[in-house]
Amino acid sequence: MTVFFFDIGATLADAAVGADGVLVLSPRRRVHEVLDGLADSRRGVVSDPGPGEAARQRAAAALETAFPGRFPDHTLLLWGSKDSPEIFDRAVAASGVSSADCVFVGEDPGERAQAREAGMATAAHPVFTRAAAQGRPVRFVRIGLPEGLGLPALEAVANTAEVVPLHVASDRLVLAMATAEGAAVLEQAGFTVDLRATVEDTAAFLVRGDHPPFPPEAALPEAAGAAGAGTGTGTGTAARAGSDTAGPVDLGPAPGGTYLAAAAALRVEELHLPAARPGHTERLLADPALLSRPGEAAASGLVSAGPVGGALDAAPSERTVEAVRSTVTAAVVHEHVARVSGAAPLVDGDLRPPVRSRNAENEDNPRVVQALLDRLAGLGLETRRQEFVWRGHRLANVEAEHRVAGADSAVLVTAHLDSTALEGTFFDRAGRPRRYDPAVDPAPGADDDGSGVAAVLATAECLTDMLAAGLTPARSVRFVLFNAEEQGLVGSKSYARAAAATGDRISAVLQMDMIAGRREGPRTFEIHAGSAVAGPVGPASDALGAAVERAAASIAPDLVCQRLSGPADPAAGRSDHASFHERGWPAVAVCENFFPDTLPETGTRQYHRPGDTLADPDHDTAYSAAVARTVATAALTLAGL
Repeated sequence: MTVFFFDIGATLADAAVGADGVLVLSPRRRVHEVLDGLADSRRGVVSDPGPGEAARQRAAAALETAFPGRFPDHTLLLWGSKDSPEIFDRAVAASGVSSADCVFVGEDPGERAQAREAGMATAAHPVFTRAAAQGRPVRFVRIGLPEGLGLPALEAVANTAEVVPLHVASDRLVLAMATAEGAAVLEQAGFTVDLRATVEDTAAFLVRGDHPPFPPEAALPEAAGAAGAGTGTGTGTAARAGSDTAGPVDLGPAPGGTYLAAAAALRVEELHLPAARPGHTERLLADPALLSRPGEAAASGLVSAGPVGGALDAAPSERTVEAVRSTVTAAVVHEHVARVSGAAPLVDGDLRPPVRSRNAENEDNPRVVQALLDRLAGLGLETRRQEFVWRGHRLANVEAEHRVAGADSAVLVTAHLDSTALEGTFFDRAGRPRRYDPAVDPAPGADDDGSGVAAVLATAECLTDMLAAGLTPARSVRFVLFNAEEQGLVGSKSYARAAAATGDRISAVLQMDMIAGRREGPRTFEIHAGSAVAGPVGPASDALGAAVERAAASIAPDLVCQRLSGPADPAAGRSDHASFHERGWPAVAVCENFFPDTLPETGTRQYHRPGDTLADPDHDTAYSAAVARTVATAALTLAGL
């Protein structure tokens, strides 16, 4: 009899840890259906809850709460690191059957590779559990939607079959994973299916090159070989899936670029297609709920301005403008940037060295996460650490909220907390150029995105000051700092996927990504509302951008605003706001004058370099504070203050 082992976080459920240390697991769509279908089979878990027995007991308790009675055999609960085959060997031994009769189900391709080394079959999503046990392959598929069959029709069919969506390219094309049986169900329902590479131990990406899409079978550019440096590749051509030494596999054209499948060892974020702009890589996450776009109702309602909360076209109140002006100052912004970029101790009294990097692979990243959580909790906000796994690293987004009882929704003020110096120049001891090493090399990220982090913290401080003065918002206000943005929006995609799964109500997302870079010239900043997602999210995001523009006129009239919208927006899909567009929620990204598509750019010249520090001549704290005040004013106004 086959024994099934499941990863928990990012596979069975989304994991979040509250300030009280309690782990809460929120089951994913279709997971209960799969587990109930395995009621006659033995089921276990292979998961890494963190070091220590207390963490394991916490995970076991949360598992039983989220999935009562579904994992009754505690000898099949294996806890520990999954960075080698060792824990999977232990799982096989605990099962009492051969490795060929064991299946590991996990989203992370690196973990699947380790399980396969131990001789286990693997599945990339619970929907494919039976297929893995039966040796039936799962492939990446391109699904065509003919006239008369839209996304709701596709969702209705896909959710009854071995099909899991990955990305909605348009109302006529969806990238997904499916078995041959799942593909046959789609075809019988009238959809066209183009089978591509097998999934095995790979993950899918959308890589934009800002060029005409590649022909489906064309070789990738030479940059693909460069991306594989250090992994045994270098051919620059499409390679087979399922090998940790293979280059990326071309899955066919995508909007402005191509879809790729890549093994976990391949750093796809380092692959630069011709004329690629910043933010060109997007990690695609499997989700049966992807086609439903739950945020579309909020997008429609935001424009019509419901009876609760701030109306979209409301002018900022004098009390809000005054509160923001007195709290979100250049001195406050400077202090926060200094702490997270290493120009000052991360925490007062901390005897450890200042932060060198916030890269997702750097040991300083979890230090910064904890410091941000502590800072926000100290303001009296309700904090949570939303956990996820990326490339073998246990990472976390930071969330803090002032919750309003009976509110119709929440306004989100966001930025990304990680950094990179991928574009920097580094040398080995012999003076020879070498690749950037994210684990050890400095990546202070004062502008990208320390400036956004500082603005989020300053806005949170302003809100708590207003609360202390007796003012009460009509909407909840939530502050979220995303991790692993530089690796393809991984943290925000994980967050938005979890929010959609729990039916979260979000009225607006205001993302700040690089707001401190300014050379000589006008104090210009950009509001990006553009999205390639069809439906009400585009007009609602544009209206949200107009609200930010009105806020600027009220509190920072010397700023020159460039508001961009529609699918031609150069930042569409390129920052964390895109993860919310994907779910239908209205969102904008605010940044310095960074993109050359509008006026000549005047943003930082130290983008993704170790020179992105407070000492960078392009880093303008006063300008950054003005942009931060603009976003804070817009957010608090939307919240009804």
